[in-house]
Amino acid sequence: VGGYWVSIPFNDTARPQRDVPALNEDWDYVNNRIAGVNIGGWLVLEPFIVPGMFERFNSPTDYANPNATTNPAIDEWTLSEQLGSNLTNAMTEHYETFITEKDFAEIAAAGLNWVRIPFGWWAIETWDGEPFLQGVAWTYLLKALEWARKYGLRVNLDFHAIPGSQNGYNHSGKQGSINFLAGVMGVANAQRTLDYIRTITEFISQDQYKNVVPMFSIMNEPYAASIGMDPLRSFYLETYNMMRDITGVGKGKGPFIAFHDGFSSLAAPVAAGGWNGFLNGWDRVAIDSHRYLCFADPNNWGLGYQATLPCSYWAGPLNSSTNAFGVTLGAEWSLAINDCGKWLNNVGNGNRYDGTYYIPGQPAIKPEFDAVGSCDPWNDWKSWNQTTKDGLRMVAEAHMDALKHFFFWTWKTGYSSTMGEIANPMWNYQLGLAEGWVPSNPRTAVGVCPSLAAAQGITYESTAAPSLSAWMTGGSGAGRIVNQTMSAQYSQWPPATIGAGASTGPYLTPVSNLPTYTQTASVYTMPPPPQPTSFPDGYASSSVDVGNGWAQPSDSASFYTPVAGCSYPNAWSGAGVAIPTTAFCAGNGARMKRNFKSTATVVFQPTPAPTPAAV
Repeated sequence: VGGYWVSIPFNDTARPQRDVPALNEDWDYVNNRIAGVNIGGWLVLEPFIVPGMFERFNSPTDYANPNATTNPAIDEWTLSEQLGSNLTNAMTEHYETFITEKDFAEIAAAGLNWVRIPFGWWAIETWDGEPFLQGVAWTYLLKALEWARKYGLRVNLDFHAIPGSQNGYNHSGKQGSINFLAGVMGVANAQRTLDYIRTITEFISQDQYKNVVPMFSIMNEPYAASIGMDPLRSFYLETYNMMRDITGVGKGKGPFIAFHDGFSSLAAPVAAGGWNGFLNGWDRVAIDSHRYLCFADPNNWGLGYQATLPCSYWAGPLNSSTNAFGVTLGAEWSLAINDCGKWLNNVGNGNRYDGTYYIPGQPAIKPEFDAVGSCDPWNDWKSWNQTTKDGLRMVAEAHMDALKHFFFWTWKTGYSSTMGEIANPMWNYQLGLAEGWVPSNPRTAVGVCPSLAAAQGITYESTAAPSLSAWMTGGSGAGRIVNQTMSAQYSQWPPATIGAGASTGPYLTPVSNLPTYTQTASVYTMPPPPQPTSFPDGYASSSVDVGNGWAQPSDSASFYTPVAGCSYPNAWSGAGVAIPTTAFCAGNGARMKRNFKSTATVVFQPTPAPTPAAV
């Protein structure tokens, strides 16, 4: 598929394929399809992606019992605790080996043109009591940006794990309750999150990085049923205003901003709990909707019919969303037509397909779904015949065609010592390429939906190709929100209500009494990479401007920190804690002890990552 890579440091002329714009050229969201893959399980560890990191601590036999105490490592928080004094060595070894430059070269060679890179807040900093390895992930994220630059791959930078947890899932860093815009510490955690979005926005908006990172997904999968749609919309508007104050408005000024749909309807109007018509006119905002087949009632439908489902379920709604809202992404999907796989549903839990899936936290644990088959054939990818591989490839092509702008979840999964092979094959793009159940070039998928439907005798209701108004991509009208009444409705910050932290409602009020942080901490910046030391012949340079981490010098407001002398509730277990009867901790604030020191004028210089060691 052509293309060429460029090894000159900070040179943006590479292109992954001949039909894709070089990094220093504009991306056309109408005529250029995003064909991307997620780099999951690397900078934010998930048990089902890298089971080998977790298996040493968990019971190999305690299966289908998510409440068992014999599984102490269920997320990166508890894994970090279990690693203890070996945390630095173990995590650095993982960062160093799980993803390397070779992966980025293979991604470009596979016909893909974007990568989505998840990261957690501990890449920036940790606060007291948070057990993660602080800051080292940032070193590897910087490496990833240079690998992406070299091979012409654009990066959708994905803030995957948020302080307090935005969804309670293990991939938020800490499995359990939701404490972002929910529970008594919900506002404080949101304030902290805004700081982190701000410092990342400043970094990637620098001239040295804006071509490599043209999109920032500011929060992965917030669970709107617990947070509430109104508080989530208010946070999105607050984030948008903050980011565009930094970058300015219009094409080329800072990244595209991607908001996740919160698992709410793209088609429903705002008044009905959806996103249709929300703040039309704002500048370069995409909506991200994650589409999976496997988390529904289990079935044994054939692969030919399964391949029609992305087309019939999602092509129309995503096209309509593109026309009404703007750029619409399918930033996560997989080949999983069922939920078979190790720890896909959390450590210790089973699978819907074979009847071993249980509801966590129930007084009497009971299966939630009747079995429809064994997971063994779906886990044993080495036994798949050509018919199975061809069928899965059709499922892949259907997703690619229906979603249009897509990112597969995920590039690779790791080895399981208890299974004796690479785990969870339907989630592994790299393995699928090698074994033939993923297309070698995603361009073959364009237009396959009608033929897949016809082969199953299904009438496919095609929809017109979506169009984008100029304001949606930073052109004429961008930054002028049409419905000012709606804008005013969501402009209050903090919002008037937030979620209670339960699975659904009620809302907490009055928010004015909830604990908050004070905006008196020093501004800090993310460190740039070291000066390049390797240049192609003829391109040697004594100095390269790697940036100082801060794009907008006039952005000088202080960062949030706890109020001095206040005893805050636990930021990770605020659900169910009583709301204070008066405003909490009013007064001047002082800097909380952080895990690194800074002042407003210091630009951090990176320290080398620790040397990997055997785990």
